[in-house]
This record gives sequence, C-alpha cells and structure tokens, in this order.
Amino acid sequence: MSAAPSPAIPDDAVDPASVPFRTLASGARIPAIGLGTFGSDHATADLVASSVYEAIRLGWRHIDCASVYANEAQIGESIERAIADGIVRREELWITSKVWNDRHGRGDVLLSCAQSLKDLRLDYLDLYLVHWPFPNYHAPGCDVESRSANAKPYIHEAYMKTWRQMERLVDMGLVRHIGTSNMTIPKMDLLLRDCRIRPACIEMELHPHFQQPEFFDYAVSKGIQPIGYSPIGSPNRPDRDRTPEDTVDMEDPAIAEIAAAHGIHPAAVCLKWAVQRGQIPIPFSTSRKNILGNLKAVSADPLSPAEMEKLSRIDHGCRLIKGQVFLWKKDQSWEDLWDLSGTITPP
Repeated sequence: MSAAPSPAIPDDAVDPASVPFRTLASGARIPAIGLGTFGSDHATADLVASSVYEAIRLGWRHIDCASVYANEAQIGESIERAIADGIVRREELWITSKVWNDRHGRGDVLLSCAQSLKDLRLDYLDLYLVHWPFPNYHAPGCDVESRSANAKPYIHEAYMKTWRQMERLVDMGLVRHIGTSNMTIPKMDLLLRDCRIRPACIEMELHPHFQQPEFFDYAVSKGIQPIGYSPIGSPNRPDRDRTPEDTVDMEDPAIAEIAAAHGIHPAAVCLKWAVQRGQIPIPFSTSRKNILGNLKAVSADPLSPAEMEKLSRIDHGCRLIKGQVFLWKKDQSWEDLWDLSGTITPP
C-alpha cells in the first residue's frame, strides 16, 4: 500500500510519474524537463528559491543550478524544506550544478563542488558540468563590452586538467555524472579522445529558432544527452546577450498557429517540441502559473508528427547567448568562440 500524499502537495500538482524521462548511458533516469534557476537580472535569490520549492510541490524533480547564479544557498534551503515536509525524497530529485570559469585551476574544481554541495545541503550531485570551456571570469551584471585582462582562448591541455578534476569527483562519490556546457564539436572530439570518464550530458542553447541539428545529432550519436537552455528563446536574458538581429521564437507564425490549435501558450509549444525531439529543456520561471503550465505542457497533449515537421523548418540559426564577454582579443568576433569553421579557433 502506497503512502498517503503529503498535505504539502497541492491538488493541481502534476504526478511526477507522468513526466517523461531520458535514460543516460549509465542507465540513470533523468526527468526530461528541468527547472532553470538563472534569475538573470530580474529575480532575487530568495524569489528563485521560493520558486524551486513551489516547483517541487507541483511535481518538478529536476533542478538545474550553478554556482555563478549566486542562489544555491537559498535553493538548498528550499530543497531541504521540501524533503523535510515529506514532498519528495532526495533520491527522487535530479540536481545539477556547474563549476564556474574562475575555478578551473588545480584543486579549485573540488573546492567549487564542495561549496555547491554545502550550499545545496546535499551529499552528492546527480550531474556536475563545466559551465564554459574558457577560464575567463566576468563580474555579474557586466555589460557586453566587458573583457577580462586575463582572458584566454580554449586550450585543450588546460581543459583536460579541469576535466581530470571532474573525473575525480565521480571517483570520490561526490558527483554521479559529469558533463559539458557551451562546447563545440571540435572541442568535444578532443575531450572524447582523451577523457577517462565520458560526459553524460551536454548543455547547449536549443530552441526552435536555434536547433543546432549537426551538434544535436553529434551528441546523440556519442551517447551524450543534450540539455537545452533558453528553450523558449530566453525573453528575460541580460541586456549583454541582446543584439539587433535576434529573433523571437514565441512570435513565430508557425509556433503561434500550433499554440492556437492546442489552446496553449507559445512557450508550451517550444517545450513540447524540445521534449519530443529528445533534448531536455530547462525553462526558468518564478510564476506559479507558468511553473505548473510548463510541466503540464510536456506531460500530455503531444504535438503531431506534422507539427513537429513544421517546427523543424523554422530554424533561423539565431544564437542568443553569444558569449562576447569571454573573448580574449580586442576587436574579436563572438563567432570565434563557437568554432564555426569546423576547427578550434587559434589563440
């Protein structure tokens, strides 16, 4: 006989068992949608943390965190409270964090992970990612012209020193899976050639106007699960990540037409597309209505094959998070970060 549900679980909550999942190469099951926690410049740490608690109450089991978001201590309180309230057990949660760019040095990855574990009030992380492949620090809230005087290009030997520390975290039992973020195919080729423990997941920008089909298919072919950030087009991204040529996914006529046919918000269409395509979207919201609606969107009423095909044709190739602040030369193009020529951009 199953235990009675916690009184802290609201009547309109989504049954976590109804949420799709992905099976990683390790055999672990990861929920196919995660709650992002990057509050950008618009949400305080306390507001993000309260949203995490409400999300867990409503049926979310996958939370995507990062040390640089400066809210893990508050989120940890929410996770601890949800467990204490009987809403969820630790083993039912999937918690991700990331090592920031200024902690790539020898011994720093362990210290960064230990701090995240302390802040999140956890004994282990389900997934730990290298946030960016560049050890280039920038201050929170900086503008698009900001550059670090000590900025460096991608140097594979340096990255592998960071990755060896990531592998050690797995050996120590502090982290169950490790992965990458904001990488490219040439960089991944070198990592897969030289790693001892392969990345389980790769976090990358993915939304209908930026589908990255070549990189997506590459990850899948290597047994690496794509996790897509900015899944609805990141309408609240910082000003430094906005350029005049950016397009708006939720204003796309194809998305609007499908949303009208289903009687849902365009954002829900973006999330359905993402999950049905095979990536794991990590939308962020502090609105209870949207937190609940986003989870319901991927739990029922799937898009038809014809609708999925229509959305596959609206890829604008519009990268929103260009990463200009990580450039290492004066008057350099952001495109140099992404190896568009098929080879790693030289120093």
